[in-house]
Amino acid sequence: MRIISGKYRGKQLFPGKKFTARPTTDFAKESLFNIIANSFEFESLRVLDLFSGTGSISFEFASRGCLSVEAVELEHAHVTFIQKTARELDFKQMKVFRMNAFTYLKKTFVKYDIIFADPPYDMAEIDQVPEIIFDRDLLNDNGWFILEHSQNCNFKDHKNFSQTRKYGSVNFSIFKRSY
Repeated sequence: MRIISGKYRGKQLFPGKKFTARPTTDFAKESLFNIIANSFEFESLRVLDLFSGTGSISFEFASRGCLSVEAVELEHAHVTFIQKTARELDFKQMKVFRMNAFTYLKKTFVKYDIIFADPPYDMAEIDQVPEIIFDRDLLNDNGWFILEHSQNCNFKDHKNFSQTRKYGSVNFSIFKRSY
């Protein structure tokens, strides 16, 4: 796993062989961040990374200089790795929460410019994630919710759905607030 761009471009990160998380592939991550870069200035972004796993997405946002990056992960070993790596890279704008992502979404009142979620591909409640985000109004104006999922999921009928991008076995559905 590596950081694609920003201050730590090319930095290799090694979460360990015992990790159960499935990190977003470098190819998919680079493609997604190119799309984001065409619509946002990273330095002004408040980002929430749900189901953070290895922290790969959080580290990418932090390396690009985002104003604030919050990572939410339940697995203790993953949280420890993300915290340790954030300290080592001096990512002062990063906060890591050891918490169930659904609990976090139901308790937070913070609004974000980008919310990224990479839940387990087989998670039965995956369709609830966009519902909670939009019901709780957690995105700033013009904010995006990006959901990584398998090809077995289809969100095209969701009222806030904007587009899906596919990179190999990785699918990103992008949602924007509909007015």
